Amino acid sequence: MVGFCGTDGTPLYSANEVDVDVSWLSPQSEYRPTEYLQQWVSFWFVEDKRLAAAKRFQLIRLTHIDKHWSSSKMLREHAFQPDVNALHTLLNRTCEEIDAAENHTQLMLVEAKLTKALYKMVSQTVGYGDFTRAKRGGGIDMANRFLDQGNYLAYGLAAVAAWVTGIPHGLAVMHGKTRRGGLVFDLADLIKDALVMPQAFIAAMAGEDAQEFRQRCVNIFQQADALDVMITSLQETAQALAKADQ
Repeated sequence: MVGFCGTDGTPLYSANEVDVDVSWLSPQSEYRPTEYLQQWVSFWFVEDKRLAAAKRFQLIRLTHIDKHWSSSKMLREHAFQPDVNALHTLLNRTCEEIDAAENHTQLMLVEAKLTKALYKMVSQTVGYGDFTRAKRGGGIDMANRFLDQGNYLAYGLAAVAAWVTGIPHGLAVMHGKTRRGGLVFDLADLIKDALVMPQAFIAAMAGEDAQEFRQRCVNIFQQADALDVMITSLQETAQALAKADQ
């Protein structure tokens, strides 16, 4: 088997006691738990329930933005000092808009507004200057390049979370029913803004290279238990929405 992972993603591999140092894991050859998959599909085909799951994910996202952007650890170690009052105002308003969203289209618009506001806030906080998020990896400035790199690392963790819980990547709640790997993007969104976004701008201002930024992301993911957050969010959402159907 050939193991390949491009653009700094995170592959699945394992160590073992025989002479092979690393073996690549093939999800198709491993039995996965059925509990969470059964809970997930019990609500996934109902539009309102899928919207409720998407809203739940977005609220988890807001919680982690607030937790990490305003943490004393971030302020102390990385000199990242956003306007906490402005941040809370933005997050509270977004929370209300999430609750009021009547469909996935409205919820996606709320998400887009939030992300745009966060980019503006973080770029101003670190003194980066004018910033425009490039599409499809087309950015040439360091912040855009680091955002792409960090996001791919988050996608790798998200793929692991989905694999561990046994829920197929196609059963997304936010990124649409037909987008390939949509659940991976849903899960990565739980922590991307909270962790990757500020680190990308901090690293860009510090003049770090790609390897230094990669290590920065790995460290912050470990410190924040990012993989555990994704797995727990999947499990608790599956349980909550399945229970609501009973």
